[in-house]
Amino acid sequence: DNGWQVIGYQGEYKSRAVIIATGSIYRKLGVKGEAELSGKGVSYCATCDGAFFRDRVVAVVGGGDNALEEALFLTKFAQKVYLIHRRDKLRGVKILQERVFANPKIEVIWNAFVTEIVGQERLEKIRLLDRQTQKESEIPLDGLFISIGMDPNTAFVQGFLELNEYGEIKVNSQMETSRRGIFAAGDVTNVCPKQVATAVGSGVAAALAVEEFRSHLG
Repeated sequence: DNGWQVIGYQGEYKSRAVIIATGSIYRKLGVKGEAELSGKGVSYCATCDGAFFRDRVVAVVGGGDNALEEALFLTKFAQKVYLIHRRDKLRGVKILQERVFANPKIEVIWNAFVTEIVGQERLEKIRLLDRQTQKESEIPLDGLFISIGMDPNTAFVQGFLELNEYGEIKVNSQMETSRRGIFAAGDVTNVCPKQVATAVGSGVAAALAVEEFRSHLG
């Protein structure tokens, strides 16, 4: 009943109620060179950075809907787009697959892992490993777009709040977490689907729930 203390980079705050809305973060490949070349040819958002690669050669890593959409989007700018997938079938919806296969700018590389991202000041090339043959290869690139999903930004509450198997904060219909006075909203929660409208709606629900919670504190 004494409330919570939130410790941040710019200070400490005390409150009777807290809303956690830390969202999700791009999932990383976790390979050598990724962190060093992030923002130097390595990106996680084609719609953000695609225009910088006009008439260049780029690659997208992934096989889901978002990866296919990013590959198609990049064909508006890039000279060539490689789509690198670790399996022999794409996971994206059929209509997106058909568009990818029909686009002459896109070449799909099957059964391949990125093992290293190489470059000095900027991205120069990537190294691949074929899952079936174990053969290694290299592809010179100007841009690499990693699209392998998102992870909820919940590392700081692990062991404190109840999370589901995906690391998302479990909430009820009132956006209440497993701790009294702590609420959560948006992509950080187990609320689906992961859409802007859903995140906004859960944020409103959390704010209303906090007002209701405070009204009973006296």
